[in-house]
Amino acid sequence: MLWYVGRRVGLALGVLWAAFTVSFVVLWLLPGDPVEVMASGGLDGEPLTPQQLAELRARYGFDKPLLVQYGDRLWAALHGDFGASIQSGLGVRTQITDALPPTLRIALGGLMCAAVFGGSLALVATYTRVRWLRQILMSLPSLAVSLPTFWVGLMLVQLFAFQLRLLPSVGANGVESVVLPAITLGLPTGALVAQVLAKSLSQALDEPYIVTARAKGVGRVAIHFRHALRNATIPALTVLGYVVGNLLAGSVVVETVFNRPGLGRLTVQAVGVQDIPLVQGIVVFAATVFVLANLLVDLLYPVLDPRIATGAVA
Repeated sequence: MLWYVGRRVGLALGVLWAAFTVSFVVLWLLPGDPVEVMASGGLDGEPLTPQQLAELRARYGFDKPLLVQYGDRLWAALHGDFGASIQSGLGVRTQITDALPPTLRIALGGLMCAAVFGGSLALVATYTRVRWLRQILMSLPSLAVSLPTFWVGLMLVQLFAFQLRLLPSVGANGVESVVLPAITLGLPTGALVAQVLAKSLSQALDEPYIVTARAKGVGRVAIHFRHALRNATIPALTVLGYVVGNLLAGSVVVETVFNRPGLGRLTVQAVGVQDIPLVQGIVVFAATVFVLANLLVDLLYPVLDPRIATGAVA
């Protein structure tokens, strides 16, 4: 068990290092000079002199060789320090912390929506004996996954905000403002959960132990929810990391559509002005959330099936 946990933690740390390194390289391959972008407005209406630009580059460490910059930033990142934003001058960690709560609210709402929508759809689709209804329900996840997030958001705004006037279309004031963004995030994510869970349940219901349970007279509800669902949950848990990543990536689109503050909107602004420290801090933060979610799933596997920790199950 300790070997299993240690291996998973080591892989998680490797992914974080790779995310930091790839983001560093990609950001430095972008055309343009981030210091010149920052100083494009000048100082007191006057353009900055070459000496002032050189001072700015020295302040942010951009005057050093690339490998030295990489080493300095990696060492600082290991201590939780991603420097200061080029555009605002505020600490990267402070800006991410301030932008996180609005994003966290819609992400948690989207996760709840995905769990309810995906889980209910999969359970009903595999439980019903009506063939045509089963086929319709099983086809819904594929349709929902194919819908663009921005289109879903715009349609929800048109229906519930403009026509029915039940919910606000923009802003981040009150619980009502979270509903439409959460549904927009949750629908495609829930469709993915439904696809995986429905397939796993269908396979579990054909297993020999289910046939034995039926022969012993166990009821359909008990077979479906007590016996089959537990084993079917293991493949569904595998998509949890992707779900978390999808929620973070979707927040960029959702916060733009609904004009909400948050991490997604901060990312768009940082990329637009080539704010390298801020963009890299956001990338590493998102990778950390993704890695922790996958690590949690990996550590839950042995709880659901102890054979996984011993290597009896691939």
